[in-house]
Amino acid sequence: MPLYKTITVNEQTKVLIWKIEETFEQLSNGIDLTQNCRERVDGMKSDLHRRGFMSIRHLLAEEGYTDHDLYYDDNGKPHLSDDKHISITHSFIFSGIIISTSEVGIDIEKQRHKILKIAHKFTPIEEYRTLANEDAIMRKLTMVWGAKESLYKSFAMPGLSFLQHIYVEDFSFDEMATTASVCFNGKQEIYNVWMDEFEGFTCAYALISEADE
Repeated sequence: MPLYKTITVNEQTKVLIWKIEETFEQLSNGIDLTQNCRERVDGMKSDLHRRGFMSIRHLLAEEGYTDHDLYYDDNGKPHLSDDKHISITHSFIFSGIIISTSEVGIDIEKQRHKILKIAHKFTPIEEYRTLANEDAIMRKLTMVWGAKESLYKSFAMPGLSFLQHIYVEDFSFDEMATTASVCFNGKQEIYNVWMDEFEGFTCAYALISEADE
C-alpha cells in the first residue's frame, strides 16, 4: 500500500500522505464503512473521488482508526471519536490527513497555471509580481491558496472569506513555512503553516499557535 509520506510536525501532530495507485476494489479490501459513508461512496460518479475517499480510510487505519471513529459536524468539519483533531484533503492522485491534539488543517493542490486567473479572488496578486517568473508566481500562489484552505477547514465557520478574513504572512521558497491568521466574527486565531511540494503538487498544513490555545 503506497503510504507516500509521513511528516511528524511535533509529538502530538502527524501528517500522512497517500499516493492513490490502487483500484477502488483494492482500496475497499479490509475497509468497513459506516452505512452513511457506504451510501456516500456509492453515490460518487467519479472513480478518482471514490478511490480518494477510500484511501483516506487507509490513512486513518495507519493511525489506528476506522471509518466508525470519524464523524462530521453541522459545518462539515471532520472529528475523531477520541477528541483528537483531524483535517482531510484529496486532490487527483494524492490524499492526506493531519491528526493532532490541537486544531489543524491540511490541503493538497495540483500546481496549475490557471490559479493566476483566480488569484485576485483570494489574495492581493500585486504582492507576488516581484517573483522571478510565472512558474514561481504559480508555485507561490498555490502555496498561499493551500495555506488559506487549510485555515478555512480548521476554522470552519460559514461566511468566512479567503480574501477578507484570512491573511498569510509572506515567506520565501527557502523557508516553506510561515504564520497565518483568521479574523472573523470577533474571533481571531493564529496558525503556524508549513508547505511541501512533490510530483507537481503542493501540500499545506496548519497548526494553531500554542500561544492562542
